[in-house]
Amino acid sequence: KPCPLCDEAKEVLEPYKRRFILQEVDITLPENSAWYDKYKYDIPVFHLNGKFLMKHRVDIQKFEYQLKEQELESE
Repeated sequence: KPCPLCDEAKEVLEPYKRRFILQEVDITLPENSAWYDKYKYDIPVFHLNGKFLMKHRVDIQKFEYQLKEQELESE
């Protein structure tokens, strides 16, 4: 389905695409019903390395901070 908030989020995250892998999950698919039950009213939702990060809109300051933290841990 169209998701303007998802499209906006992808646009905001575009400059960072070399620093992380974006995995999109269609929560309307039967195999993703657990995600649907949890987030049906809160899309888009963002997790970073399996941990909840934010929902609805990209908080760029929070994203940059968490991404940098992950990068430092990986070094």
